[in-house]
Amino acid sequence: MNIRSLTRGDGVVIGAAVVLFIASFLDLIGIDCPQGVDCSTFGSNAWDALGLLMSMFIAGIIGAALIVVGRAVPGRKVAGLDLGQFGVALTVFALWTAFWNIIDANNAGAGMILGLLSTIVLAAGAVATPLVPALKAPLVGAPKPQVASPYGQPGHPGQGYGYPGAQQQPYGGQPGQPQPSYGGPQPGQPGPGQPAQGGQPGAPGPKQDGSAGGNFEAFWFAVPVARPLYGEDGSPSPIAELAPGTWYLAVEQRGPGLIAQTQDGRRGLLQDTTGIQRG
Repeated sequence: MNIRSLTRGDGVVIGAAVVLFIASFLDLIGIDCPQGVDCSTFGSNAWDALGLLMSMFIAGIIGAALIVVGRAVPGRKVAGLDLGQFGVALTVFALWTAFWNIIDANNAGAGMILGLLSTIVLAAGAVATPLVPALKAPLVGAPKPQVASPYGQPGHPGQGYGYPGAQQQPYGGQPGQPQPSYGGPQPGQPGPGQPAQGGQPGAPGPKQDGSAGGNFEAFWFAVPVARPLYGEDGSPSPIAELAPGTWYLAVEQRGPGLIAQTQDGRRGLLQDTTGIQRG
């Protein structure tokens, strides 16, 4: 999975799950040991109580894993719920179990206390991530594209993360030659006021990829946050998810949206184009 598709909220969930796993090895019940007595054999952790282990610790860890996997594989469902929604439900259930177990404990140990704190952070992060803009921000920011650099040439900063280098040649010239800017004449095409090749004045050059009118020019772009890519046929189910930090190719304008192509060749409609970084 591309780590750039994770949000800050996902980072909180992953961190809380790690702490919850560590807490499962600590003592659940505190023991006041008399001086001179070895009480090491009296302690017990969550792995000695199967019911508590599964309903609190393992349930919380599985919930966190489902939330992260649901981010990478949108549209997958379990019992009619998206993986992320099912994971949120498990984290809330783990918090519910931890709360009532620590209430019932006479002398809660480090494992029970740390487990309760972990499930609080875990459930709060899972529930609040879709609601709080700060938690929806990407965990790792996208690299800033270098517009002036030629695309697809090794050693140039313009070849940011995600550029499929084999597809760059149509948008540039030979290595060592200056690249034309978008909107300017392409190699082999007549410039303004110049006759076309073959001595035919005014003959139109080849059209750019894009709309039927030839006014749209393909360009690279990156999204600020993870966004779904829908089918070109208008299907309501996403066919892929565009992740921050990866460059995608816009090949056509479709109303306010863009027809985007992923690195594996899939094409779909990006409906939300606000805040995209253009390469």
